[in-house]
Parts: sequence; structure tokens; C-alpha cells
Amino acid sequence: MRLHMMDSSMVQHLVDLLDTWLPSYQEDWVLAVLTQVEGSSYRKPGAIMLFHPMGKSLGMLSGGCLEADLRRHAQRAIQTQQVIQLTYDATDESDTSYQLGCGGIVNIMMVSLNKANNYLGLVSVHDALMRGDRGIYQLEIVADGVSSHQISGHFVEASSDAAPITLNTKTLKVTEQHKTLLQIPLRPPVHIGIFGGGLDAKPIAQMAQTMGWKVTIFDERTAYARTYDFPGCHIMKHPTPSISTDLLSGLDAAFIMSHNLQIDAKTLKTLQPLPLAYISLLGPVHRRDKVLDMAELSLKDFSCYFSAPAGLALGGELPGSVALSILSQCHGVLYNSKLTSLDSVML
Repeated sequence: MRLHMMDSSMVQHLVDLLDTWLPSYQEDWVLAVLTQVEGSSYRKPGAIMLFHPMGKSLGMLSGGCLEADLRRHAQRAIQTQQVIQLTYDATDESDTSYQLGCGGIVNIMMVSLNKANNYLGLVSVHDALMRGDRGIYQLEIVADGVSSHQISGHFVEASSDAAPITLNTKTLKVTEQHKTLLQIPLRPPVHIGIFGGGLDAKPIAQMAQTMGWKVTIFDERTAYARTYDFPGCHIMKHPTPSISTDLLSGLDAAFIMSHNLQIDAKTLKTLQPLPLAYISLLGPVHRRDKVLDMAELSLKDFSCYFSAPAGLALGGELPGSVALSILSQCHGVLYNSKLTSLDSVML
């Protein structure tokens, strides 16, 4: 078996894409998947886009420069019921993608979704992600002109003894038994808990949802965490210690910001032993120390990234600036990234 390492795709976008696609999945949709990249590109291998014959599209594979051309090829994929293999070369001045300026070469495979190929297993992928499963979407890569009926795709749930699938797990291109397979790691969307439903939590919830993250607001107080203040969020109106450990353990990150010392202390004590990647506590150092004392905890008790005062020193004091500061730090932690300028990582 021969493996080629690639960067991971962004699963949270795939969940939204499939959720929109599912009600009409039996119509003539076309899957476009980025199978290989040389040099720089807007998206990485494993990125998926869907095209409908009436002109609707879901997802994106570039900054908007390739989509019109891809839409034209999607029509051809439906008419011929054949796989289309495309290469866009941004190093070639005569190529459609030259205006991108990324300087990379991308390969894209387009396949008509139909009953004969079981819609490439995307219904099962959707169901698995909605259950919270992690695993691999395995898609066969075939030559240009092959019948779309002959290609297969399916979801393989991660085994308990396999390496955990994270936001940084790499997409693999695998050659085995005379077949080439694209193995795309899948996991549910990032799920954050905001513990405190005041108005200053609104921009955090809004920004997080823009990134495709799932947001749950926790606040036992009657006047807080009102539904109309947090559209699209799940709201829990119970004291944190009474909430199911399974539910809380499913969070990737927690932001503690009730502005109440006792509530924050109870929340911190409840969350500290759970397998979260990131916990932040709003307020200055002297307030943090009070909350820790009330919770009978110390900084060394945290195995996760504990940020208190919460966030990065980006400047600004309004809720939007605070939200950007906290979410930027959380994003970096979840992706195991260092805070550095892009000129050192995007060459």
C-alpha cells in the first residue's frame, strides 16, 4: 500500500453542505472533490463542493475564481454520466486559473450522484456526522471518462484502537489492490459551550457559527440566555453541576463568562476534570484567583489549555473585540497552531 500525505479538509463546512443537500439528494447533483494540490491553493485536498443543474452550488473549492468553470463541467458530467478529471494550473498563463495568483496546481474530480453509485455514500456520511461519529470518508479516484455508475464512496467509522481523528488529521491518497482511494478524515463540527448568556456572549456565538461551529449556551438565570438573543444556538437553562457529564464531555471548548463569582466557580469545578481542549475564564488575574479559590482549584490542576484572563492581547475592549480575542486563541489551540504571521507558513 502506498500513501501520500495531504492537509486535512474542514469537516464543519461539510456538515452544513450535506444538511442543505439532503432534502433534494435524489436530484441531479454533481460532486466536485479536490483530490491533489501542488504548491499553494485556496482549499486543501478533500474539500468538497456540490452542483445542481439549476445553477445552485454548495461549498467552495477556490476563492470564487474556478466555480463558474466548474459549474459548466458539472452540466457535462450530468449529460454524459461520466467522471470528469480537471487540472487547473495557476503557473500557466493560458490556464483558466492563472488569475488566482496562488501559484499552485489543483486536481479536481467531478462525479454525477445517482442511485446507481448510491450517491457516493454521502447520505451515510451525513447521518454519521449527525450522530457525532468520527471516521474516514473513502472515495475511489478513477480516470477521466469512466462511468459515474462504477465509482464508489463510503463512510468507515473510526475504530477504538485507531489514532484519534482531530482537526489536524491528514487526508490520505491511498493506492491498494489496483485502486486509488481518497481517504478524508471526518469529525463532527467543533462544539463550544458558552457558560453565561449575557449580551457580551452574542458576538462570540455569532462568530463561532460563522465558522461552522456548534454553539450551546448554558445559563440557569431567568433573564439570561434568551432564545432571541442567540439564534441558531442550543440553550441549556440548568446549573452546570446538574448537566450530564456526557453532554459536557462532548464539548471541544468552554468559555466561562457569567460575571458571577459563585456561578463561574461551580462551572469551573465541574469542567476541570473533563476532556476539553480549551477553557477560558473572563476577567482579570485577581478575579481568576478568587474563582479558583472558591472552586478549590489551582492553575496546575488543568490538563487542558486554561486561559485566564481569556483570549489574546489584540487590543480593544468592546464585546466584538473580546469575542475575536477569545475565539482566535481557541481556534489556535484546537488546531494546535502557533500564533505567528502567515509569511512564515504560506510560502
